[in-house]
Amino acid sequence: MSTILSIRALHKEFLSRGTRVVAVQDLDLDIEEGEFITIVGPSGCGKSTLLNCIIGLVQPTGGTITYHDRQLRGINTEIGYVPQSDYLYPWRTILDNVAFPLEVRGVGKEERHEKAREFIQRVGLAGFENHYPHELSGGMRQRVNIIRTLIYDPELILMDEPFGPLDAQTRIILQDQLLRLWEEARKTVIFITHDLVEAIALADRVVVMTSRPGTIRSVTPIEISRPRDVFRIHSEEAFRTVYDRLWEELREEVQRSEEWLQQAAGA
Repeated sequence: MSTILSIRALHKEFLSRGTRVVAVQDLDLDIEEGEFITIVGPSGCGKSTLLNCIIGLVQPTGGTITYHDRQLRGINTEIGYVPQSDYLYPWRTILDNVAFPLEVRGVGKEERHEKAREFIQRVGLAGFENHYPHELSGGMRQRVNIIRTLIYDPELILMDEPFGPLDAQTRIILQDQLLRLWEEARKTVIFITHDLVEAIALADRVVVMTSRPGTIRSVTPIEISRPRDVFRIHSEEAFRTVYDRLWEELREEVQRSEEWLQQAAGA
């Protein structure tokens, strides 16, 4: 494998009510082609800021982000982005929502609809092509949100807690479907989550970020064979071993984050 994304000494700070707030500091990370990387850390540690810097929605204060040996500056349209909210167009059918990225790229109606139907079928939504977003459940809309990104075939896909708002049952079903899609295409994925079970079940490597200012505490390879059964993975001994170690790291960082918030509130 070769490195698709390289982050060096990433630093990002904001001004909030005249106060300098450092969100990310001295962050180094390399991502290999075809990897599924998950990122966990306390709330407010800079996970979403990291993704926004990678795609170019936010400009770093310092450091570099290199994509295919090209330093990134500004929005990178070669990278896919799946946010927590689906942001589907309410006036478009599911078929036209999924096909929209191809429409923007000038693909003809027949061709883009044919490809959109293929993706819709792959995530179990055949028969809903002519429905509108408000007629679908949250889990169904999020499936549409994901395949709308996959359809234009980006090499790197950023996912910011895409299953966060969903109930536990729907969440694990979508984890399974996402892994199936990933195993077919082997795109590079960087996936943010607050759920450590989800992080381990999906990942080749789990990145634990520190409390603010966020940097990398550890990067742990997940040595559980693929394909994985996300419905039963928690019963495997290898899963329990890595979970216990990562939970201890995450617990310490969450505790530090809570202490920082208490100090800030008392200042």
